[in-house]
Amino acid sequence: MDYLYNPYPSIKHTAFAKNGMVATSQPLAAQAGIEIMRQGGNAIDAAIATAAALTVVEPTSNGIGGDAFALVWVNNKLHGLNASGPSPEALTIDVVTAAGHEKMPTHGLTPITIPGVPAAWAELSKKFGKLSLKESLAPAIRYAEEGYPLTPILGKYWKLAYKRFSTSFTTEEFDAWFETFAPDGRAPEIGEVWKSPGHAETLRSIAESNAESFYKGEIADKIEDFMVQHGGYLRKSDLEKYKVEWVEPISTNYRGYDVWEIPPNGQGMVTLMALNIYSQLSPAVPGDTKTLHEQIEAMKLAFIDGKAFITEENEMPIDVEHLLSDEYAEKRAEKITKEASIPEPYDLPKGGTVYLATADGEGNMVSFIQSNYMGFGSGIVIPNTGIALQNRGADFSLDPTDPNALKPGKRSYNTIIPGFLTKDGQAVGPFGVMGGYMQPQGHFQMIINTIDYELNPQAALDSPRWQWIKGNTVHVEPNFPNHLAQALTRLGHDIQPTLDNGSFGRGQIIWRNPETGVLSGGTETRTDGAIVLW
Repeated sequence: MDYLYNPYPSIKHTAFAKNGMVATSQPLAAQAGIEIMRQGGNAIDAAIATAAALTVVEPTSNGIGGDAFALVWVNNKLHGLNASGPSPEALTIDVVTAAGHEKMPTHGLTPITIPGVPAAWAELSKKFGKLSLKESLAPAIRYAEEGYPLTPILGKYWKLAYKRFSTSFTTEEFDAWFETFAPDGRAPEIGEVWKSPGHAETLRSIAESNAESFYKGEIADKIEDFMVQHGGYLRKSDLEKYKVEWVEPISTNYRGYDVWEIPPNGQGMVTLMALNIYSQLSPAVPGDTKTLHEQIEAMKLAFIDGKAFITEENEMPIDVEHLLSDEYAEKRAEKITKEASIPEPYDLPKGGTVYLATADGEGNMVSFIQSNYMGFGSGIVIPNTGIALQNRGADFSLDPTDPNALKPGKRSYNTIIPGFLTKDGQAVGPFGVMGGYMQPQGHFQMIINTIDYELNPQAALDSPRWQWIKGNTVHVEPNFPNHLAQALTRLGHDIQPTLDNGSFGRGQIIWRNPETGVLSGGTETRTDGAIVLW
């Protein structure tokens, strides 16, 4: 039986609940969040439980060794958490180039940065949780210990990763990846039960120590021992110094709604820049060629500037306020013509993941995202721990004049971004789209679908997506209307329909009615998405 074959279009409708809602890409992870809520936890506890479960039930996209960001609505205020990790102190441009690299490697020991995920869970639990971290991580530990059957999209990407890694990960430092994720000499099949006892033990240690063991104790020792043995750069001293950062979220007002993102080093401001540019142009009309053309051109301009300038905020050559200003938006909007163009970066003024959304009956809401970056990440797994380490450092530049140049202790341009929507000071709710450089494009399209086109949460997610790649190249999903693709081609866009929708992101939405408290949500049909209600 082919579990990925379905010749019939499936229809999902918006889900509604009063006491609680969890939306994410894996049914068991969503169930873990609701389980914790039913035990007396709030939306924050549920987010932690869901996130921890996702490291077990969707290891193809995230893990204990990755980064995380969160936007948390508590007591009528939005809080931002940056739990991305910097590069190790021993990792410098000179070290990387001396090893024979002209650019940062994609996999292996070199692109590994300090994981922020365990610290994110512990900090969220400490600051806003009602339950202990031990209670919140219990479902994830159970899934790892007892095992679970693979869902279809999970199985698809697991098998693709195994095929790719089998030919490229041939040296000793990659052995633990195969021992952990291909224990029978192959990728597990869809519907087959996979378990990871080492992962369970690591989660138990993190839970019992509030993540101290990961950064200062026995797990940190295991990570350092492996790095020393295989010539890696991450050390226990790097882990000991790590702290998450609470940040002030940034926003723009789009047609009466405030759209919120995490500030740099995340790429969320690309969404805000694109919305600001687009708001200078014609009103959005559904199914209109001119509308789509202007949206694509606005996104191009915002993205080219984001890639040129975003890094650690104190090292950006231009301040965030200017990039979110009317002056910037107006100047960039002037560059948009009736035909497709290849954008150049803005003249400086003088002078890649899993996403989840949770909400509870008390009004608390969380927009949370965590990632190992490219699929399983670096391909490096610490033996017998289930810890797959991220490859976020692959985005660093080895050009010392680049704003995103590699430096010890520096955080790279980061692709993962949670989103949040408010109106007149009240929460509308969390939203997000996972998937590398698709993420700000997904945020942009979801906001337009919601505000301009007035689509319900599920329809806003299901709407066919486009993705700007480079130059005038734009990929569109298989179900993208052909007449619009042809019309955009006549305007100079290189429209390339795809056979698969896997690269167009995977999103979740939860909106809250401020008068009734009723929650409405949508989940992603491009993956094994689930929305669990209470």
